[in-house]
Amino acid sequence: MAKQTPEGKALTDLILEIFRFNGEMLEAGNRITEPYGLTSARWQVLGAIDIAGAPLTVAQIARRMGLTRQAVQRIANDLRDLEILAFEPNIDHKRSPLLSITKKGAKVLQEIEKDQAVWVNQLAQGVSERQLKSALKILQVVLARSEDITNSE
Repeated sequence: MAKQTPEGKALTDLILEIFRFNGEMLEAGNRITEPYGLTSARWQVLGAIDIAGAPLTVAQIARRMGLTRQAVQRIANDLRDLEILAFEPNIDHKRSPLLSITKKGAKVLQEIEKDQAVWVNQLAQGVSERQLKSALKILQVVLARSEDITNSE
């Protein structure tokens, strides 16, 4: 049986803390988005399109956000019903429409982003930008290595 190195143990502790962190961030996202009739998951789908700056397909959103295509499809349908997303024809793939944010969706997203800014600024107090960028870099390196291992199997 393989034993963890000290670095492996430290990374395991970090991973466990990330799981707790993820749960807390989802709950916080739900609190921020609830007044607008959304959830963290719905916000995540909207955010993927917003970050891209262009309409995306369900599959593209799923890949970028680490979600299943089925979950994104369900959320996209809900957001379409709320008139926050629109489904547009995709000339490259007839069965895979492009999802775009409607004017109503843009307004909702803008309000959520204002609320999120207040929350995240409060959360970041006492932690330097340098520390946060260092933590981000470590997570990016570990994620890339994990993806490399997964893709090589």
